Amino acid sequence: MTWNPAALPDQTGRTVVVTGATAGIGYFAAEQLAAAGADVVLASRSATKLRVAEEAIRGQVPGASLRSVVIDLASFASVDAAAAELAALPRLDGILLNGGAMTIGRRNHTADGLPMLLGTHVAANVRLVARLIPALAASATAHDTIGRIVHTSTGFVNLVSLSVDDVRRVPRIGIAAYTKAKTVTEVFAFELDRRLRASGSPVASLVVRPGVGVDAKTPQRPGIRDSTTPYQRNPYTPWAQGKDTAAWSAVRALTDPAAQGGDYFAPAGGITGEPVAVELNPRTATPAGDLAERVWAQLEELAGVRVATSSSVQP
Repeated sequence: MTWNPAALPDQTGRTVVVTGATAGIGYFAAEQLAAAGADVVLASRSATKLRVAEEAIRGQVPGASLRSVVIDLASFASVDAAAAELAALPRLDGILLNGGAMTIGRRNHTADGLPMLLGTHVAANVRLVARLIPALAASATAHDTIGRIVHTSTGFVNLVSLSVDDVRRVPRIGIAAYTKAKTVTEVFAFELDRRLRASGSPVASLVVRPGVGVDAKTPQRPGIRDSTTPYQRNPYTPWAQGKDTAAWSAVRALTDPAAQGGDYFAPAGGITGEPVAVELNPRTATPAGDLAERVWAQLEELAGVRVATSSSVQP
């Protein structure tokens, strides 16, 4: 279908959670969802930054419906507390799993002893999803909709083939560690959708990648992107887009009435452009043999949960 990022379907009445919502792509996804009428729950580890993000969004969207939840993806205790708060909301229609630490050093670990990239980009999201599937399913059933879990990946997954047989094994090179974390994310996301479908759940799992978003092309927002915030130089700036447009793929996955579980949205031009459904990578969407099942089992062990795809979840 033709998609216009500047004219989103009316989201009035829907409640959507965005993790990593106080900066970059997460912030702009939240702003765009709020402008479309959604009740947006901003989730991040800093209460101070959450207040700044709320103020910035209200500056662009007067009357925006916003809530905030503190979540530190480097702590399972924090994930559990945030999940309980989110599950208690009157309605929960979708979640964008955008947050995650970019601390690449091998010595950095979460409060639960996991390597930082693996812990915050993968294990914490698995634990959060496990806690929220019942609430998403209940809302979808009550309102005759489809709950949406949107996982954020990267184009590096298509460029570099990394083994995920041993999820715990973290590559020494930072960008490789990040790419492996996102490769595992894709395998989990597609396997999650298969299991949700098989159980008859009214919840769908989708994957997105933003392309390349850079500070130099990102609109100014007080406290989010201005002279007070760190400026990240990027050699791809001449060919890149702003982080506002980099958010489009995620926003489409959350709001497009025609989007289905297992869909993958990305910029039409690869690194820039309007969001389109793209061809799936068979390495992650349909892995050979029982790889998806083995990755699933490892992730449940790492996250300390069983990911039930029906109406209940067990610790």
